[in-house]
Amino acid sequence: MSLPMVTACIFDSTSRIEPRVMAKTIFIETLQEGDRIDELFLVKSARLAETRAGKPYLILTVMDKSGELTGPVWDNAERFQELCQPGECIRVKGMVQSYREKLQLKVDEVTPVAKEETDMADFLPATIHSRTEMAAELQKIISTVTNPFIRKLLGRFFKKGEIWDRFQDAPAAKGIHHAYVGGLLEHTLSMARVADMLSGHYEGVDRSLLIAGALLHDLGKIEELYMENGLIDYTARGRLKGHLVIGSEMVGKVAAQIADFPEELLEQLQHLILSHHGRQEYGSPTVPMTVEAFLLNYIDELDSKMNVLEQLRRKLNSTEMSWSDYQRSLERYLYLNALQDEKTEAGRKEEGLTVRQQTLF
Repeated sequence: MSLPMVTACIFDSTSRIEPRVMAKTIFIETLQEGDRIDELFLVKSARLAETRAGKPYLILTVMDKSGELTGPVWDNAERFQELCQPGECIRVKGMVQSYREKLQLKVDEVTPVAKEETDMADFLPATIHSRTEMAAELQKIISTVTNPFIRKLLGRFFKKGEIWDRFQDAPAAKGIHHAYVGGLLEHTLSMARVADMLSGHYEGVDRSLLIAGALLHDLGKIEELYMENGLIDYTARGRLKGHLVIGSEMVGKVAAQIADFPEELLEQLQHLILSHHGRQEYGSPTVPMTVEAFLLNYIDELDSKMNVLEQLRRKLNSTEMSWSDYQRSLERYLYLNALQDEKTEAGRKEEGLTVRQQTLF
């Protein structure tokens, strides 16, 4: 497959502009200490700081679909901050170094790149699984739900329409777990699979309720988060209410459109959404108080943590067991080996399709 060609503008000391044709060929996951680079990246963040002597410098974090890399820009920090706006594409010249046992980018030169002439699929991290296949499997699970009111409710959200389209592209978080294009679909489907297994393992579990909880628990994230130019952030509504409240409201609004929808059933469904973080200090307005709510909370916690481990293992190169850096989100070191890449051919082909749009939501 031929690589996309892009045109960058090179600024020399006299501010003369020359066209130059480039293609992105090097990705962050392949970089090693000592590598010299001249490559395209997406700016994730650019923050001014000061040395002890009071000299300003720029802490620049760049990203592509394979990962991210941070490094200092020591000279002309204010000028480079103007060029390095989050979400913008830049060409970076520099060297990969090791600092405190982590790779760091020593930036020598930064040049703006016309974003419309780049392939955004090179920069956006995305699920390695086929979204088409995952969407079809989710639909199949919905068809097995026996409660007619719940099945009808799920059909309103997970069939053709704006919500379903956005759901398939959405990330599941700003960071930590499933924070990539298609992450919400991947996380939701994974939880539905586990919910299906556990509903048959424990006696007295309402399978329809538990499956619905797995499918609807993070629905509000399509309104809580937005992704623009590859960067995930919170909407105003998301910061003010959070996805648990937003999701509960969305379910309540749709249930009101279904004739004779049982009020108690709606309350059970909303309780699943509102309590799935497990504890009020973790953002839940209430704690799990039903069998299905207990299960949903632990399924969510398990799936999110396993995704963190998966992402860490995909960054390792050796199948030998080794210790990770301290993981703040898990409050521990981890003893891991590399996870073999099982990306499907369908996932590879699909990875760059819908992510090319500038705004997903």
